[in-house]
Amino acid sequence: MTRYRLTVEYDGSRFQGWQRQATGASVQAALETAVVRYSGEAPTVYGSGRTDTGVHALGQVVHFDLARPRPPESVRMGLNFHLARAVGSAVVVLDCNEAPPDFHARFSTVERRYLYRILTRPSPPAFGRDHVWWMPQALDADAMAAAARPLVGLHDFTSYRAAGCQADTALRTLTELAVGHAGAHVTVHARAPSFLYKQVRIIVGTLVDVGLGRVDVGAPARALAARSRSAAGPTAPARGLYFEMAVCVGDQSPVPER
Repeated sequence: MTRYRLTVEYDGSRFQGWQRQATGASVQAALETAVVRYSGEAPTVYGSGRTDTGVHALGQVVHFDLARPRPPESVRMGLNFHLARAVGSAVVVLDCNEAPPDFHARFSTVERRYLYRILTRPSPPAFGRDHVWWMPQALDADAMAAAARPLVGLHDFTSYRAAGCQADTALRTLTELAVGHAGAHVTVHARAPSFLYKQVRIIVGTLVDVGLGRVDVGAPARALAARSRSAAGPTAPARGLYFEMAVCVGDQSPVPER
C-alpha cells in the first residue's frame, strides 16, 4: 500500500464544502471519483481542513492510499485529467508525492493558514465576484489591524464560533491575525494549529464592523472576553475565504512576510 500526499487548489463556489455529502457536490467526492477513474481503486481521500460551502482553497493538503504503486507525477496528471472532465478547472492537483505510512492529512497538520479577501470600491467586480467580499464603502484597515492584535494568542473563542461547532473546547491559539491593504483590496491572514467552526469568518465580520466605524477598536477584545456569540459581529460571507495552506509535521514552515 502506497500513501500519496497531494496539494489541491479548488473553487469553493462550485461545491457544498469539502466533505462528502448525501446530496450535492463536494470536493472530497470529486477527488475520490477522479481516483477511481484513474486507478480503478476506491480509497477515502482525507483533507487537512473541512472547508464550508463556498470557501476556496489555495493549498489544501490531502492524502489517500493505493494498493498498486504509481509514479507521483502520473497520479497528479491522471487525477487532473479526470477532474477536468468532471468539474472543469474547479479542482486542480498542484503536486503529488509519496508520503510515509503514518502521515495523515488531518492529524499530521500542525498549522492551518487562512486568507480572507475584501474588495472596497463603489463598483462591484465584473470578475471573481464569488471569490471576494465586495463592499462599496471604504474600510479603515489600520483600525482593523489594531483591533485584531488582542485576539492573537491562547484564548477562549466562544464568542467567535458558530452554532453547531462540535469542538470539545473553545480554547484556541491564534498564532497570527494580520490585516493588510493595498488600494481597494483589504486582506486578513489568520494562522493557528486549528480553528473553530466559522471562527475566521466571524472574526472578519467583527473586524469589518470596526473598519466601517460601527464599533470602536476595543470591541473585538470585549467580545472575546464576553464569551458569548451575540457579543461578536456578523459572519463574513464564505466567498472571500481561502484555505491558504497547511503546514505538516516535518515541513519547513515559511514565515509569512506581512
